[in-house]
Amino acid sequence: MAWTVDTCVLVDIVENDPKFGIHSARCLADRLNEGLILCPVSFVELGPTFNGNFLELRKFLNACGIPYNIPFDARDAELGHQIWHEWTVAKRKGIVPKRPVADILIGAFAVKTGGIITRNPKDFRKRFPNLRITDPTPTP
Repeated sequence: MAWTVDTCVLVDIVENDPKFGIHSARCLADRLNEGLILCPVSFVELGPTFNGNFLELRKFLNACGIPYNIPFDARDAELGHQIWHEWTVAKRKGIVPKRPVADILIGAFAVKTGGIITRNPKDFRKRFPNLRITDPTPTP
């Protein structure tokens, strides 16, 4: 199974984040042989990072060995639909904080690939308990 790469990990690398950039890059390099995939939602989220230049984004992803053309299919949408509904019900009861739908869609997509690389593991653990999660954040 491959790893879905969360948006934040790629932003770390592109922006050469002083705290996370090198750790995120090493994490991806260490898992390249297992396969890395980008969710179409992350492709959209990366628009501002590349000033809306999708050709530059595609060039970056190609250089990283990350396919970005894996479709978001009906199964992904159905799982995202279910999880978003559950989250919305909990939000209306005041049980959960505000959470963008993008993370739920990325998590639903990551279920089919088998895992996700993210610096935000708590955003995925509760809603996707069987999802393999790798966090490139350096331990203190």
